[in-house]
This record gives sequence, structure tokens and C-alpha cells, in this order.
Amino acid sequence: MPLGNLFEVASLDLTQEIVSVLAGARDVRIERIVSRGQASPPGFWYDQDSAEWVVLLTGSAGLSFENEDNVRVLSPGDHVFIPARQKHRVEWTSESGPTIWLAVHFPDAKETGAP
Repeated sequence: MPLGNLFEVASLDLTQEIVSVLAGARDVRIERIVSRGQASPPGFWYDQDSAEWVVLLTGSAGLSFENEDNVRVLSPGDHVFIPARQKHRVEWTSESGPTIWLAVHFPDAKETGAP
């Protein structure tokens, strides 16, 4: 079994966002995303076939959803459920250090247990 550390980023070139698939099976994919100052391109919206649950582990980020006026500011520990087909974009990520996300993609489902 491979051993990894979600917070190990010293050897990474963070001039571009880095997405690593950590595990997956059939319809589920778990990713680590490392950003530093990256954002979605102007006018670009993610529009995914699958649902996504994402948690911010380090850093900070601004996340926008179509039809919402405010940018959601995420800090370590903040998590959000994004239903399939919900258009969203990353407005900004911290430039002062790495922003590390853990994302779980799975078939569309209802959000459960979130406040």
C-alpha cells in the first residue's frame, strides 16, 4: 500500500494548479488539489456530471456559484457539497502559501448531514 501525506508540497512546482487522483473506484474519485494563486479563467464555469464534496485543508479560497451574488470565502476546515450540474468557479486562491483541497466526486446525490 502506498503511503502519502496530503500536506507534502515542497517538491511541487506550484506555478500551475496540481490535481492528483488519490483513490477511485467505479463512480467515485478522490483528489488532492494544490493551488497557489490560481483561479478559474474569466468567464469559465465548472459544470460537472458528478456531485462533488470538497474540503479546504490549508490556505484560503473564494468560490462562486452561478446565481449567487456573493463569493464564498473558504478557510481550513470549511467544506461544501456541490450537486451535479451546479455551475461554480474558483475566484481566487491564496498567493502566500499553498491551498490544499480534498475533493470527492461521486454520482449525483442529495446532500446529507450538512448544517
